[in-house]
Amino acid sequence: MGLTAGIVGLPNVGKSTLFNAITKAGALAANYPFATIDPNVGVVEVPDIRLDKLTELVVPKKTVPTIFEFTDIAGIVKGASKGEGLGNQFLSHIREVDAIVQVVRAFDDNDVTHVDGSVDPIRDIETINLELIFADLEVIEKRLPKIEKKAQLKVDQDSVHEFNILKRIHETLMNNEPIRSMKFSEGELKTIKHFNFLTLKEMLYVANISEDEIADYSKNPYVKQIKEHAATEGSETVVISAKIESELSELSDEEKAMFLEDLGVKESGLDKLIRRSYDLLGLQTFFTAGVQEVRAWTFKKGMKAPQCAGVIHTDFEKGFIRAETVSYEDLLAFGGEVKAKEAGKVRLEGKEYIVQDGDVMHFRFNV
Repeated sequence: MGLTAGIVGLPNVGKSTLFNAITKAGALAANYPFATIDPNVGVVEVPDIRLDKLTELVVPKKTVPTIFEFTDIAGIVKGASKGEGLGNQFLSHIREVDAIVQVVRAFDDNDVTHVDGSVDPIRDIETINLELIFADLEVIEKRLPKIEKKAQLKVDQDSVHEFNILKRIHETLMNNEPIRSMKFSEGELKTIKHFNFLTLKEMLYVANISEDEIADYSKNPYVKQIKEHAATEGSETVVISAKIESELSELSDEEKAMFLEDLGVKESGLDKLIRRSYDLLGLQTFFTAGVQEVRAWTFKKGMKAPQCAGVIHTDFEKGFIRAETVSYEDLLAFGGEVKAKEAGKVRLEGKEYIVQDGDVMHFRFNV
């Protein structure tokens, strides 16, 4: 579905190290500000044990996981919304993403300089969040004068509607609060969608700790501060060591499992990050399974069967007839489609069916 999360943070917080680990790519990770100038986009597989189990059951010629994009955005500094550092260059890139992953430094290291001279996660978070707020304010303050007269004269109801929403948003931003803290109707969200407001996007905080704390970071005061701050705005926190993730990305699956076991960790930080980012956007997975291919597909929670068919191909949606559907759990429990059918677990669903996470589907269509 082409959904993306943008990775942001101050310079030297481990952002590009994390991105390199995510994508096994070669984004420049150097110990100075603005090392990452152009946005780098990395495509990652969404880890899903169900896909592995379906592959074992069906034994297809190939298996295709669902994917998720991470975009590495250039380091943000205080005054970026006014043109400091790389200025508005980062803004144009970050407006295109669906969610924001903010990497926050939660480790001390004299060899890695901090742009503000000391490690202070709350100050760092506030610097980034204020720049995003200032950027949104600028958009609103350019727009309001253009529609104010129309709204006051009430000659155009759309302008009245838009003006009132933007005034409410302006007030929230002036209180240093993000737009996502507000409540909107579906119609209001439709009205403001094209602005691509930065602070309307969901935010996930990543606390980047040192490698020797990965097994137990409970005593790390920085992590505690980040989690408490995230909780106040209804956001989540994932704790990782970008350095360890970078090392893990170079290993085979078998070596990775052994390394994690040695560290006393059950799951890599990256797997947690990918899953949380996926959940953050309200994404779920349905599967198609046959001898040619077992494949995972991403869809938005609440989508109906024809829309999900359209995820595979627009023709499937246009000519949708019905969807042969069985839950992943039933397919596994009965050892395959034939026995699941015999047990009455395979259903024929129509156009109004809301697809569930884990549905294994075969679409019937006519074009």
